[in-house]
Amino acid sequence: MSRELTQEADDLVARALNSDWSTRLDGKQVKRWGDALGKTLRQQRDREVLDWESGRHPTAPANDPQLLVIEVDGGRVQMREKNPETGSRWREDKVAAISTYVPGDGQDRDPQRLVTTHVATMRPTEPFGRFVRLEAERRGLRQAEQVIALSDAGNWTDPLFERELRGFVRIVDWFHAEEHLWDCARAARGEEKKAVAALESKLETFLWHGQVQKVIGILETESAALGPPEKTDGPQNPRRVLAANVGYFRKNAAHMNYPDYRKRGWPIGSGVVEAGVKQFNKRVKGTEQFWTEEGVEPILCLRAMRVSQDERWEKHWANRPAYQPA
Repeated sequence: MSRELTQEADDLVARALNSDWSTRLDGKQVKRWGDALGKTLRQQRDREVLDWESGRHPTAPANDPQLLVIEVDGGRVQMREKNPETGSRWREDKVAAISTYVPGDGQDRDPQRLVTTHVATMRPTEPFGRFVRLEAERRGLRQAEQVIALSDAGNWTDPLFERELRGFVRIVDWFHAEEHLWDCARAARGEEKKAVAALESKLETFLWHGQVQKVIGILETESAALGPPEKTDGPQNPRRVLAANVGYFRKNAAHMNYPDYRKRGWPIGSGVVEAGVKQFNKRVKGTEQFWTEEGVEPILCLRAMRVSQDERWEKHWANRPAYQPA
């Protein structure tokens, strides 16, 4: 990777930061500053995990949360080296958003989000899960009146919640579930747009009212009409789409009681973590940015501190006298 390309990426980052903060940083300053501070934050995070695993829990917040919502999702980072199995440079960075809420009233008042903090890493799911649990403990996991784990029910999110947040309410993001219904309607009705819309509307109505078993029954009927997937079917083949979604809704039915969630004034969408992923992407994702894991991990730690809303960024700098004049 040429130094010119790397420097160009650093300069792009400096311009983005200058736009956010009204500063006059250049690429070299950003790189030196970010690398040093990010490595310190990464080391601190790892020590805190070891402390937590040894039984030393972080200090809980002064006020017990009414509702704590933990969301997880993944973004994309372009690495310098290609994955030998896929031939792609793109890898997933894992992001969590932990938010406190005032629940809605189940009628006119929506849940009110108060403060959100973030965790992000390139590491595998298991260490990421420990980072998430630690941050949730810091935000009042043990003191909260209600805790919700919310995600799109992707292939690594359920195992993470099962390991780290077993026993808490889990909700499948409504909008992802709705996307699955559109996929099923298109698979069953093909190019007939009116028929696709009619079937999706029917399925969505059942799901919105908590009648997941009716959704599953319809999908089973549609899947049986096309027959089981064949070995030559690609992932978008209607047979494979319907069969996969029968499994998806069967697996997640217990986490799709949307009428009850709405009645309790709980959020049912994972838009907070999706917005968080975009905030991380703004820093680490770009056609001119190529990373090593050693290089990007400290930056993710730094970015997590920057985008968190509990003033940890400001407190960090307030405790570093050498930087106060800046």
